[in-house]
Amino acid sequence: MSERQSVDKDQDRELSRHLAHDIDETVQQSALYAVEQLVAFAQKKGLIGLQDTDYSRNLLLEQFGFSEPYSGGEAGGIIAPEALQPVLNVLIDYGFAIGLIPENTDTYRDLLDSKIMGQLMARPSEVIRDFHQTEAERGIEAATDAFYQLSIDSNYIRMDRVASNVYWNQSTPYGDMEITINLSKPEKSPKEIAMAKLLPPPVYPKCQLCRENVGYAGRVNHPSRQNLRIIPVELNREPWFFQYSPYVYYNEHCIVFHHDHVPMKLTKDTLRRLLAFTKAFPHYFIGSNADLPIVGGSILTHDHFQGGRHTFPIEKAGVDGVYHNEEFPQVTAGIVNWPMSVIRFTSTDPDALLEAGNAAFEAWKGYSDPSVDVLSHTELEGETIPHNTVTPIVRRDSEGRYQMDLVLRNNRTSEEYPEGIFHPHREMHHIKKENIGLIEVMGLAILPGRLKDELDGIADILCGDDELAVAMQQEGHPLFKHADWIYQLNTRFGRLSDKETAVRTVQNEVGLKFSEILEHAGVYKRNPSGQQAFGRFMKQLGYTLGE
Repeated sequence: MSERQSVDKDQDRELSRHLAHDIDETVQQSALYAVEQLVAFAQKKGLIGLQDTDYSRNLLLEQFGFSEPYSGGEAGGIIAPEALQPVLNVLIDYGFAIGLIPENTDTYRDLLDSKIMGQLMARPSEVIRDFHQTEAERGIEAATDAFYQLSIDSNYIRMDRVASNVYWNQSTPYGDMEITINLSKPEKSPKEIAMAKLLPPPVYPKCQLCRENVGYAGRVNHPSRQNLRIIPVELNREPWFFQYSPYVYYNEHCIVFHHDHVPMKLTKDTLRRLLAFTKAFPHYFIGSNADLPIVGGSILTHDHFQGGRHTFPIEKAGVDGVYHNEEFPQVTAGIVNWPMSVIRFTSTDPDALLEAGNAAFEAWKGYSDPSVDVLSHTELEGETIPHNTVTPIVRRDSEGRYQMDLVLRNNRTSEEYPEGIFHPHREMHHIKKENIGLIEVMGLAILPGRLKDELDGIADILCGDDELAVAMQQEGHPLFKHADWIYQLNTRFGRLSDKETAVRTVQNEVGLKFSEILEHAGVYKRNPSGQQAFGRFMKQLGYTLGE
């Protein structure tokens, strides 16, 4: 730390103490009591050891400008709270009162939240040591169980927010899919968005996936990660890291990311890494977003995968038939009964599976079939633009065999479909217009948080809220974008008798739209001409339909 930074920090600390003098004694005592509760919570959850008690308490006292601990009774008699967030909120409110955060918004509160919990955790090296010790003594499942619980107890995974997500199962022609309206990721205020635009592009960390995020304090345009811990893993003799997502979209939603800030690029080595991960973590699936715009993920600048302990709808979907290839006798293949175009390869031999999967991937990158709008490349101003790639998914089945799903993707655009031929079409944009990434490919919809209130309003209209029905016809109204759909719903269902029925009806229609969105993203449509074209590609690969 420079001399100037040291002086600034001392001045901030002195200012906090000065402001604390003007705060009611009862409020101060509540904050001090919250410190003791947090220390007790951290001990109970194993975030700190008994020998860390005084050290951790003193860190928090210093952070909030206190020179002495709680005086309302013996600290050892304080019972650890069952719920963490209410206690944290007491301290964050106090932190705002004494100027530790400039505004009382979710963004700034989260920055302080992470800083508090970062004071109550073991160092990264100790967490890594404990992970490997648990793995050696009790196995990899026990190690991931403990690490996942640590990520929850440290408030890195905000389960209070995850619990607010709207979730339902949706029956579709392809089996049950999962629909979520994501409310777990806090939205920035307009002022914060404006501030972020004025800040220079981030230099450190380069992105939210870089290993340098561990312990990082964050800023208005980059989340704090002081309570983040990561585990090193080796894939294909390369250094990678394993962590959990703070916005878990499913059970044990993990991220595996490269040691270095290198861009995503799907190659044979990608498939090899995925197989290596499932060998080391047989209870987890793992997959990668595609590596081209439109069909790719949201972060293409840092090579990474997503995995976890969840059975997705795509895994439950059967195959239309079993295909064999004399070149890969140890591998079977099948076209999955799914709205997107998926080839499933299965084998007990991961090396054979790698060769079969890579052969299909390489063939697909150069394959064209204009009859179904599939062109592998186009020319633009003398440059050859690639369009074909895959979304690969690897798992172990119930018998321990390796499975690799290759979801065929193409990112071409056209005059009719400027956002993408195999992308949600414009009539779906009132529900979702973002890329269809790995998680949604597998049958779990992650819909924008705005839909919670919008769908509730549509249900009110179906129940007879005529005033809202008139108001929503004004451009700029949140429901205006849904106008055509609302008209269709009114025509089909008429006036519904009660709100509960209306909510179920609207949710069912949204779920069916998600199934249709996946059909839009499918390269080979689930109709006779599309499946015939799919069969031609399988034949091109050397596969024949067998018993």
